[in-house]
Amino acid sequence: MAATAEALPVLETEAMPVEQSQLRLILRRFARHRLAVVSSAVLVFIFLLAGAVRSLVPYDATEIEVGNSFAAPFTVSPKDGRTHYLGTDHLGRDYWSRILYAARISLTIAVVSVIGATAVGALVGALSGYFGGALDDILMRFVEFLLTIPTLPILLILSSILLQSPKAVPVPDFIINGLSGFMYISALEARQVVMIMLVLMSLGWLGIARLTRGVVLSLKTMNFVEAARASGVSTTRIILRHMIPNAFAPLVVSASLGLADYVISEAALSFLGFGIQDPTPTWGNMLSFTESYMFEHPWLPLIPGLPIFICALAFNYVGDGLRDALDARMRSLE
Repeated sequence: MAATAEALPVLETEAMPVEQSQLRLILRRFARHRLAVVSSAVLVFIFLLAGAVRSLVPYDATEIEVGNSFAAPFTVSPKDGRTHYLGTDHLGRDYWSRILYAARISLTIAVVSVIGATAVGALVGALSGYFGGALDDILMRFVEFLLTIPTLPILLILSSILLQSPKAVPVPDFIINGLSGFMYISALEARQVVMIMLVLMSLGWLGIARLTRGVVLSLKTMNFVEAARASGVSTTRIILRHMIPNAFAPLVVSASLGLADYVISEAALSFLGFGIQDPTPTWGNMLSFTESYMFEHPWLPLIPGLPIFICALAFNYVGDGLRDALDARMRSLE
């Protein structure tokens, strides 16, 4: 009996579960999604390539080699001995250099647009859900009206208007100069990039607003919100410090899934001629120029098309992995 009594504390100690941090639990759940992990590695690699573009490309994005159009991949330039790893386009511009510069521009547009749309949608949804009443009716009816309008025609119209009159929307010079330096483009081209971001954000916040409103409606009657009100916490602080942070998990998942849509939308606008204009390279306008030559050179559409496909697919898998990792119901399976 004495031996058994002495062994009991040991058994109880061994039965105690090891407490893990919330971040570690999320990472462990995310790691179970193998495709999400692989996709994350692919995206990190693409972002690193885009970040180190100046040290990885043999040519400038707009540099033309006269008389060397449609060179095959791995062709060595007869003039300076530099290698065209992916060949050249119809003007003799190096495809490898342009595809990496385009990655820097296209991905920046997608990331900044989704951050801006998420911020606007989260704020509108939080205000609508928290205050309710007439404000909720007005905001949600407006959102529902915009959601009934076909997205692509509206984006084309807005893009056409803003690109023809880029100064119609005042943009601070420090933003233009910052984007110009970051993307290695001129100030005029940077202003076009800002206009495309605004076009993509103009309708991108609608789904985020409805999502945030639903979360806030379920939170505002909880005890911690009532306690905050009773202690005299301001409405602004409750919304910014309690409502929106508690909606962070679904917002992150929605944003990660939305990145794929923004990459495709920017490519679609540029492909149709309503996005970033040549000679500024984006995956969309590079794909557009291959349309006229794809029968003679069938590999050309694959050069800008594959990055669009890979990034869109990878963002979707990462979003799926984050959705599983941040789902509170997964805790019961731990």
